[in-house]
Amino acid sequence: MSDANPDDHPVVLFDGVCNLCNGFVQFILPRDTNGRFRFASLQSDVGQELLAEHGLPTDELESVVLIEGDDCYTKSDAVIRIAELLGGVYALLGPFRVLPRRLRNWAYDFVAARRYRWFGKKDQCVMPPSDVSVGERFLE
Repeated sequence: MSDANPDDHPVVLFDGVCNLCNGFVQFILPRDTNGRFRFASLQSDVGQELLAEHGLPTDELESVVLIEGDDCYTKSDAVIRIAELLGGVYALLGPFRVLPRRLRNWAYDFVAARRYRWFGKKDQCVMPPSDVSVGERFLE
């Protein structure tokens, strides 16, 4: 694992200016009671480094990405894996993995292509909530 994530926690990369994507991070934070996940925006230096390290394009910001050790998940696979790691009722998304990836990602791409229009966009990446320290949960 890179120096960007020295403690080897699963890292969620997200579009830092997208309201929907930020909402997804805000959804994960209180449900990740063990503090397992780390976060970085796709636009950040850390995000760009992790994308490149895992052979993903650094100029496409259309997907949430989960990096878990040497494994890398994008789009619907990332959402399902995050839900599985959250556990509890969220793990019930796991069986959706049996649906064809093409179908799952079509639905994902449909929303992703419209996310700014439907949910809005920030002028810059948002800061984490005040009760979450940068450097501990949000990679710099």
